[in-house]
Amino acid sequence: MSAKAIHAQAPLAFPGAQGDGATTAGGRGGKIIRVTSLENTGPGSLREAVRVKGPRIIVFEVGGVIDLKKTTLVISEPHVTIAGQTAPSPGITLIKGSLVVSTNDVIIRHLAVRPGEAGHEKKSGWNADGITTVGSANVIFDHLSCTWATDENLSTSGDRFKGETPDDWRKNTSHHITISNCLIAEGLSKSTHDKGEHSKGTLIHDNTSHISVIGNLYACNVERNPLAKGGAQAVIVNNWISNPARNAIHAALVDSEWKGHEHERQPAKLDIVGNVLEHGVDTLEYVSLFGYYEKTPLEVHMQDNLAFMLDGKPAKLTRGEKFPLEKERLFWPANLEAMPADKVKEHVAKNAGSRPWDRDPIDARIIDAALNRKGKILNSEQEVGGYPEVKPPVTQAFKEAEWNLETMERVKGGS
Repeated sequence: MSAKAIHAQAPLAFPGAQGDGATTAGGRGGKIIRVTSLENTGPGSLREAVRVKGPRIIVFEVGGVIDLKKTTLVISEPHVTIAGQTAPSPGITLIKGSLVVSTNDVIIRHLAVRPGEAGHEKKSGWNADGITTVGSANVIFDHLSCTWATDENLSTSGDRFKGETPDDWRKNTSHHITISNCLIAEGLSKSTHDKGEHSKGTLIHDNTSHISVIGNLYACNVERNPLAKGGAQAVIVNNWISNPARNAIHAALVDSEWKGHEHERQPAKLDIVGNVLEHGVDTLEYVSLFGYYEKTPLEVHMQDNLAFMLDGKPAKLTRGEKFPLEKERLFWPANLEAMPADKVKEHVAKNAGSRPWDRDPIDARIIDAALNRKGKILNSEQEVGGYPEVKPPVTQAFKEAEWNLETMERVKGGS
């Protein structure tokens, strides 16, 4: 039986899960680990919980801000579900650091990650991703808010050329990952990255495969909304892209990064369906829904996408040298059904982000600005009020009877 057939037959991680990571088991059937502290380290902390070995479901009996204190929180033990939806209001927000997933079978839902400048000087080399994978497989990132990164806000990555053949490369880097219903916004531009300007949404790195980017809001990132590198294989479906400055969805194979592998340059293979681009106050006039760098090998299927200038007139759907579009979808997951593009903006506005039923002021501001075409590229989180305040935690006991432990959805009638 093919890997695609196996993924199609396995149970969904939770109702409504879609895309290439939809059947990830995460920590299903494992022990319940309770986060009872907002401290960066120590007993009851999230960091201690992710280090536990074996299948586990991480739930929260606290709500508030976790200051990572300029460190990276690494998830290296497989078979884990982080259920941010169990936290009491205002939910869980990680600040001043990054989250890295370097293992398989991971589900992360309903968290906010906001690295920011963390007090560093401009161009100082504080190159902080929000969330990234490193050689991971079978991962779902769902209903996350990723803002103010000084590198990418949310990306899939890993060793690009591990093994002898292109199939080996794909197997040994990140694959079968869903990024869904997320708010990916306000990557910081002229900030602390050592290259200077570096406002980026999502990087789908070279040779990462079976990546599904579904139903997200990309707002006020200069580019990479998302970017697919050489050999990447992805479906990019039903995303709302607001006020990108330089690029919306784009593709690039950088020759210098493929040195030694020139004879095996791999095409990016992309299904781009049902997305909406809206120019904003920072968007250059030429920006199209999809563009690519010259000489990048490509196989692209596009269907039912919309693009609008700031004045409401149609914008271009493609930019660059003419290339033949594929008539058929290339890598369409069995469980994915695209909604019509004209329904996407309303749906994403209501649904994206870490707690759409209980949005914090940051997410509420970003959504409102996107709806009113007033969002702006930022150079620092200080321009919009800075980090959320670190306060004593809001506490609420986790009651297993109120939750379906297979899917981590609240049982009807639970408080």
